[in-house]
Amino acid sequence: MSILKEIPIGIYEKALPTSIGWEERLSAAAKAGYDFVEISIDESDQRLARLNWNKKERDELRQAVLATGVKIPTMCLSGHRKYPLGSEDVEIRRQALDIMEKAINFAVDTGIRIVQVAGYDVFYEKSNEKTRGNFLDGLRRSVAWAEKAGVMLAIETMDYEFMNSVEKTMAFVKLINSPWLQVYPDIGNLSAWGQDINKEFEAGRGHIVAVHVKDTVPGEFRRVPFGQGKVPFAAAFRKLASMDYKGPVLVEMWNDDAADSINIIAEARRYISNQMLNGWSQVSQGV
Repeated sequence: MSILKEIPIGIYEKALPTSIGWEERLSAAAKAGYDFVEISIDESDQRLARLNWNKKERDELRQAVLATGVKIPTMCLSGHRKYPLGSEDVEIRRQALDIMEKAINFAVDTGIRIVQVAGYDVFYEKSNEKTRGNFLDGLRRSVAWAEKAGVMLAIETMDYEFMNSVEKTMAFVKLINSPWLQVYPDIGNLSAWGQDINKEFEAGRGHIVAVHVKDTVPGEFRRVPFGQGKVPFAAAFRKLASMDYKGPVLVEMWNDDAADSINIIAEARRYISNQMLNGWSQVSQGV
């Protein structure tokens, strides 16, 4: 069986037009060849407001999934950039925990299995020993809620030094020591930092529950077209294949109001599919 039938390939919500509803958005993803969509709960008021959706609004999202057959199994929870768990401001930390608890409840109500936690202790503040300690405390409380709800939390490797490697994320996974906290590596971010992808994936062996893919160049973390960056995709997929990874692969892109966004994401899907086939075939051939 082709690896493309074994591993779900998804697309980030922000790669799709913002002006359409969820059923049309999921249908567009399917048309471009994707198996799932990752929903975004970022720092904007518009997307944070989703966490306050009522039962009818949440049911409508689930109905869109049922109508299209395109799932929403993962959430990119980047709202903690504005309201970080590690903030020195008590009120901001309270808001951060409120966001996390609501995100977990939202996941339960809508069928989301993995909530991606942004690996920031703080973003707009200065990081220090206190903010790092606050982040760990907030993460402990968050994992307790996730465990009770049966929702997976997974720390993303970031465009930020605090959590710019799988090794660093694993330090927190080991400290918390819960099956409900795992790792969500971003291959593009790792590459932009100059990390050794093989070493990084090996550090997360047995704890990687999903993978973000995007192209990057050193120091430039976003909006690099696929094929124009320096990310060693085939080598990364070869390593994942050697680890018998079968989890989701999420193509992270931004629409930026492009009129031909569906064609753009379809081409990205073809590019990543070819890279995956290349990497997996090398393992099967013993390369």
